[in-house]
Amino acid sequence: MEEKTADEIAAIFAAAGDSVTVIDTAKTDDETTDEYKDKIKRNVEHLEIIKLYKKLDETTSIWGSESFTAIDAAIVKGKAVYS
Repeated sequence: MEEKTADEIAAIFAAAGDSVTVIDTAKTDDETTDEYKDKIKRNVEHLEIIKLYKKLDETTSIWGSESFTAIDAAIVKGKAVYS
């Protein structure tokens, strides 16, 4: 296995942005409360996992100068939904 490229890291970070968007989106009329909470929980877990990504040395983070402000806020917001 090789280290992730800058493009791969950018794609992972973009996917994190998608999860932030889901968490920031209100429950729709066609979702039950349980379905909504499950969706939010899955996206929070996704963000938490992404934040932990490491290089092959299993110590060094793959992240460089990316800002996790929106991601951290979405995690807190999302946990409030299903906790």
